[in-house]
Amino acid sequence: MISSLTGTVSHVGLHSAVLDVNGFGMQVQATPQTLSTLRAGNQARVFTSMIVREDSMTLFGFTDPEEREVFETLLGVSGVGPRLALAVLAVHPPAAIRVAASSGDDKAFSKVPGIGPKGARRIVLELADKLVPLESDTPGTAADAWQSQVLAAMMGLGWSEKDAGSAIEAAVKESPEVAAAGDVGSILKLTLRRLGQDGARSSARASVN
Repeated sequence: MISSLTGTVSHVGLHSAVLDVNGFGMQVQATPQTLSTLRAGNQARVFTSMIVREDSMTLFGFTDPEEREVFETLLGVSGVGPRLALAVLAVHPPAAIRVAASSGDDKAFSKVPGIGPKGARRIVLELADKLVPLESDTPGTAADAWQSQVLAAMMGLGWSEKDAGSAIEAAVKESPEVAAAGDVGSILKLTLRRLGQDGARSSARASVN
C-alpha cells in the first residue's frame, strides 16, 4: 500500500499529476483543488489511496489524510466508485461532506455531477453513521476550508492572491447562499465570472479614456 508520495512535480494536468519519486514517475488522479496546489518543478507531498483492479493499479492523491479518509469512506457506498468519490470531493470539502452526511442533506450530494436524487439519498443513508463532523468542523472552519481551496485554485490559474481574494469576497456578497452551502465548484465559477466582469469593465474604461 502506497500511502503518500514525496517528490518533484514533473507534470500537472487537468485530472492528474506526475511526481518524480527517486527516478520513478508516479501518476496520481486528484481533484482540481489538489492539483492547483502543485507546481511543476517544485517539491510536493501528496497523500494517496491505491485502487487495485484486475487490469490496473491507480493512485488517487489528496492534500491531507482527512480528505483521503473521506474518499475511502465514500468508496464503501454502493454504486460509488473512485471517480465519483473524487467528484464529490471536487465539489465539497471534507468538512462539508461530513456535515451533509450526518444531517441527512441529500441535496448537497445532488449537486455533484453524476449523482441523481436517488443516489444522493442512498449516500446519505449509508454514510449517516460513518461520517460525522469532527470537533474542528465548526462553521468558521468549514468556511476557511472552501475559501482556501478557491483561493488556491484561482492562484493556480494565474490570478494574484490580492485579486483572487477580492473577487471571492465580491462573489460571496453577491450570492451568500452559495457560500453558506460551501459549494467549492459554484463559488469558483462565481469568482471567475466576477473577475471576467471586472476585466471587461476595466477594458471598457480604458477604451473610453
